[in-house]
Amino acid sequence: MLPSANIARDLDGAHTEVLLQAFADRILVLVTQIGKVGTLIQASIPATTALDPAPPPDPSEPNVIPLPPPPPAIQLTPLLGSAPSDHMHTLHSLYVSQIATVIWTEEVQEFMEAERRPIVVGLALRKTAEAEEDLGLTVHEKKVFYGIMEMVRELVQRN
Repeated sequence: MLPSANIARDLDGAHTEVLLQAFADRILVLVTQIGKVGTLIQASIPATTALDPAPPPDPSEPNVIPLPPPPPAIQLTPLLGSAPSDHMHTLHSLYVSQIATVIWTEEVQEFMEAERRPIVVGLALRKTAEAEEDLGLTVHEKKVFYGIMEMVRELVQRN
């Protein structure tokens, strides 16, 4: 994995930047749509926890690359800031768990024995105009989520 890499794209009308910085003891991933670091959350996992590969592609959604499922043993630790609502807190947890799982899974594929460094994720996502509470994920949130996961995967796979 590169020690530092970044990428920017327009995801469903929102300019989105992802920066990945590898340190000796952890990996920092910043995801921003507003030019700030945002809420910092660390994901860690025991080295003995098995990581399941991504499921096969769904024929009904050929443009969606399946993501590896986050393991139940993942531990999320808030470091700085907090989400403005319960919905955003859940969304942040989903982002951090999935970003960490993508990185750990890709590291295992690249190196036979990856160290599974903790992943610190900074999230600064634009607020959406759609109502959030009790609706689950909106179409916009799903598009942005999958777009960001693809950006993270591209950064990790760069040689």
